[in-house]
Amino acid sequence: MGGLVSKAKLILRATMKLGETYDLIQERLNTPPGFPVSNPTVPLWTHPAAQLPVEPPDSLPEHADVVVVGSGITGTSFAYNLLALDSRLKIVMLEAREACSGATARNGGHINPPLYHDHAELRELYGERAANAMIAFRRAHIAEMLRVASQEDILKESQCRETEHLDVYTCPTAFAEAKDNLAKWRERMPAESSTFVSYEREEAIEKFRLSDQVVGCISNSGGAMHPYRFVTSLLSILLSRHPDNFKLYTHLPCVAVLPSDSDYYTVHTPAGSVSAHHVIHATNGWCAELLRPLLGKIAPARGNMSAQRPGRALHPSTLAGTRSFVFYRGGHGPTYDYLTQLPAGEHELMFGGAWGSAGDERDLPEIGLTDDSLVNHAAQSYLAGALPQYFGMANWGRDADAPEHDAGGPWALGRTKAQWSGILAISADILPWVGRLPEQVSGRTQVQPAPRKEAAAHTAAPGEWIAAGYTGEGMVHAWMSGKALAYMVADREEDIRDWFPDILRVTEKRWKAANMAKLFEQFM
Repeated sequence: MGGLVSKAKLILRATMKLGETYDLIQERLNTPPGFPVSNPTVPLWTHPAAQLPVEPPDSLPEHADVVVVGSGITGTSFAYNLLALDSRLKIVMLEAREACSGATARNGGHINPPLYHDHAELRELYGERAANAMIAFRRAHIAEMLRVASQEDILKESQCRETEHLDVYTCPTAFAEAKDNLAKWRERMPAESSTFVSYEREEAIEKFRLSDQVVGCISNSGGAMHPYRFVTSLLSILLSRHPDNFKLYTHLPCVAVLPSDSDYYTVHTPAGSVSAHHVIHATNGWCAELLRPLLGKIAPARGNMSAQRPGRALHPSTLAGTRSFVFYRGGHGPTYDYLTQLPAGEHELMFGGAWGSAGDERDLPEIGLTDDSLVNHAAQSYLAGALPQYFGMANWGRDADAPEHDAGGPWALGRTKAQWSGILAISADILPWVGRLPEQVSGRTQVQPAPRKEAAAHTAAPGEWIAAGYTGEGMVHAWMSGKALAYMVADREEDIRDWFPDILRVTEKRWKAANMAKLFEQFM
């Protein structure tokens, strides 16, 4: 989906060009995100809904070793990996809506990490070693999720697969910058960049059957999956494998976390409270509701997605889901859109983006918004018509007809089958936030460890923890962030030293330095 820095630049430049609206944006950023709405738009990913054996609210236990707030890919990765390390631990997972109903079930299904896109900027900001570690961390996601899907025998359900990935450029300036970034990255990481191939205009159009508006493209191996089925399949496995130690509660939000004078936190819900030594915040765009000091550090933003029926002549371009795409349009800011295709059924095109088009009636970008019961009119209008422009009208062909069984169902019968929105999270310093929360960042006193019984499962000292702020790139940050958090809580830090980037850790120094206003100024 392009680079993290690129996405931040796009959103922030769109914000700052409207100087008179700066105060309105600041007001949004300083307003707690609240809780997920009860009537969100319906993604194609979630139909039919997974049938999981969730617990009734009145069965909330008095105590657990860990409470996980959020049931998306981050929370599921954490629970899956922690129970693999020690199956004796008791985990309670709380979800405000249906299981996996947040950003994980609302994204584009991409597992295509930004690599050459922002390596130079990462190197400038954090140094060579840290930049290389971030690249390796992102690249690890497709292999790790393929390994898990294979090991758990959910490859078919999750549709986890490698793709031939194309970054497609329609702006000469943007393509020239991309080739320059790729050349710089090749010098620094020749092995990792060896499979990247750059194609000039005529070859790109002919080889990949693209529009004559295209000026070039860069290809590499990528990945895609059905994110909702991947996560809900794993949740089902955890519930079956650990029936006494893993409990999932849906429609039961965490409304407050309070420290005790002992070695546990009290996690409050509308149905009662549960005490736990560890609280995991895996709510991404909503994290500042329970962690008020993160207001202005991690901000929600609303994105737009669609599912579309492919044109009848499109197969040679998309190859039935074995290719994935990011389309860079250039113009003011690095505007881009992203596309995967389902490998089965109607081979629906999962198409999202339209960041440059998504403004409200005052032309404000959708940063600071958490209502995913609505879609953005301008963004969805753009998404509904952009694909034939990217591939060319001749390569698109006639629009496909909806199958008879869709008549009377929940989906539209035209080219666009479904439209929905989702809430992502923008990090003030671009990077995800992963690790133990210092007291200044949680806004609460950290509870003190007490002597443990010898037979008890060993964990790190009690605390609150987070993995969030993926800046729209959750599929190449969330799973490994959740895994790293599991090792931290299990007090197995030595096992992640070789692959977890330390620049992602949450520290008071980083928290003080991260500031959305400074980020605005950087891109004015």
